[in-house]
Amino acid sequence: MSINVLLLEDDLLFGESIQDLLEEEGYLLTLCRNGQEALDATYKHRFDLYLLDINVPLIDGLSLLHELRDSADDTPAIFLTSHRETEVLSKAFEYGGDDYLKKPFDTKELLIRIQALLRRSKGKTRRCAGDLCLDEIHKCIFLGGNEVHFSLKEYQLMALFIRNAGEIVTKEMIMDELWSASENISDGAIRVYINRLKQEIGSDRILNVRALGYRLVS
Repeated sequence: MSINVLLLEDDLLFGESIQDLLEEEGYLLTLCRNGQEALDATYKHRFDLYLLDINVPLIDGLSLLHELRDSADDTPAIFLTSHRETEVLSKAFEYGGDDYLKKPFDTKELLIRIQALLRRSKGKTRRCAGDLCLDEIHKCIFLGGNEVHFSLKEYQLMALFIRNAGEIVTKEMIMDELWSASENISDGAIRVYINRLKQEIGSDRILNVRALGYRLVS
């Protein structure tokens, strides 16, 4: 199975050299020249790895990864950067980066780091509650081995239930996961999403816990 890599790099010559390197190694690579293009690509495709420059147009690499992490995207990420400042590199990890390489770097070292990161992430990509499985790398849900297609918020809610299978998921936890603090959300809005999940996985899989919230049963 091919590994899908997103490379965010605005230096076309450098980006194409990395693309050639990885494709020769059997990776599938999508090269994006700005952060908005990269963000759009994550909505259209599932990636196994992000390689991100920091200083790029429209949305910088740090902000892009921060936004992806806030959307429950746990795809492994390596920053490829010319920055030397400790503060910037610290933010790279704070915003969800897994590793970084300072430009210029040896391409063999890049391949070694990619392979090491993919090995570490292997086996951590799925959480299961019975026949319900959450793939946190590819942002998808499987029921009995078949993928169930959800909207982003439905996926976030289902992921929250799987991570807390057997435990009570409160309305407050749901609000924190799906909406920002500034949004005024009604109980009715929550019920709409709960009912959508029940339609897909079975009404007996998510139980109402009176006055507390909901619980996913395996």
